[in-house]
Amino acid sequence: MVEKIREMKDFLNLREKEFFSPLAALSEKTIRRTPSDPGTRPGYRQGFSKDADRILNSLAYTRYIDKTQVFSLIQNTHLTYRIVHVQLLSRIARTIGRYLGLNEDLIEAASLGHDIGHPPFGHDGEQCLSELTEQHGCGYFHHNLQSIRFLEMIERSGRGWNLSLQTLDAIVCHNGEVHSTELKPDMNRTFEDFDRMIQRMETEKRPDSTPMTMEGCVVRMADTISYVGRDMEDAVRLGLIGRDELPEDVRRILGETNGTIVYNLVTDIISNSMRQPYVTFSEKASHALLTLKKFNYENIYKNPKIKQHLKGTGNIFVYLFETYLNDIAKENSTSDVFTEFLDHMPDSYRKEQSHARIVTDFISSMTDSSLVAKAPQHMRPDPIHHV
Repeated sequence: MVEKIREMKDFLNLREKEFFSPLAALSEKTIRRTPSDPGTRPGYRQGFSKDADRILNSLAYTRYIDKTQVFSLIQNTHLTYRIVHVQLLSRIARTIGRYLGLNEDLIEAASLGHDIGHPPFGHDGEQCLSELTEQHGCGYFHHNLQSIRFLEMIERSGRGWNLSLQTLDAIVCHNGEVHSTELKPDMNRTFEDFDRMIQRMETEKRPDSTPMTMEGCVVRMADTISYVGRDMEDAVRLGLIGRDELPEDVRRILGETNGTIVYNLVTDIISNSMRQPYVTFSEKASHALLTLKKFNYENIYKNPKIKQHLKGTGNIFVYLFETYLNDIAKENSTSDVFTEFLDHMPDSYRKEQSHARIVTDFISSMTDSSLVAKAPQHMRPDPIHHV
């Protein structure tokens, strides 16, 4: 049986060599910090497929279901949560990758893991947490860097998942907020290069690095495609904007529904990237996409109607951060930071990490509802039904 499985795996590896683009990341070329996992049996899964399975089975992935994408504390069951965004990204990126002859398993793994480090309440929560980490000597908080911390040193009681360099690189280099017309991979990166890149990004307020693979470039471009139209649809559903308010260039070039916007952007990126050593939009589509992102920023993400009821969440971040710092300093073993986090981590983690870093790891692992539930009753914001 084992021999037959190996033959099947060899067949899949051979098929990749025959049918993938010369620029694709081959599964048999996965690079791991630990080449083979102790105690594991020979299996049929290829390298990046194994990464995707591990991320899918992580505790951090499970928490996606209760983490904000854009709209927090609004009672509407049809709004997008981060779990939906992740699934949309995976689907869109794999479609692009298939037409470009790339490795869909790597694309899926990176897509599933790219936002695992997001704290509660989306980018608003990220900003609150970053202000606290700066104040307490931990530098800036960035969700993509936190994703690497979870997957490499916190999951599985500190053992991590031993993911491939290619998957980790695509996760940390995703940046849907930065607009790129074209991305060309920065190839031949090693784990030593990766670690230096992480150290540099930790010191930067707005870190940005180019992925080492074509697959990572696709995930990064598809990240924007997956959220820009969907956020617009959610805003229309809430009555924040009307479709007729979209800029004329956007409506004419991309359309005015999420489905049409996704279709046109995916079609554009495939047709302009085939047989190229880079991933690119046309200038026309890129300009329309940038226009839509700016429109969303001004009319959705900065809209005071979806921010007013969130003022209290910032106070919760501050309260919990200071509370847990005090609990660690006083060795309060009954505190949540011990019973739900530190008690499950190895001694080496506590010795090597500052108190503020430990608190940051714990708070960023929380979901929206768990963060609110840990606050005193008088601090808990009430969900709203209309904006």
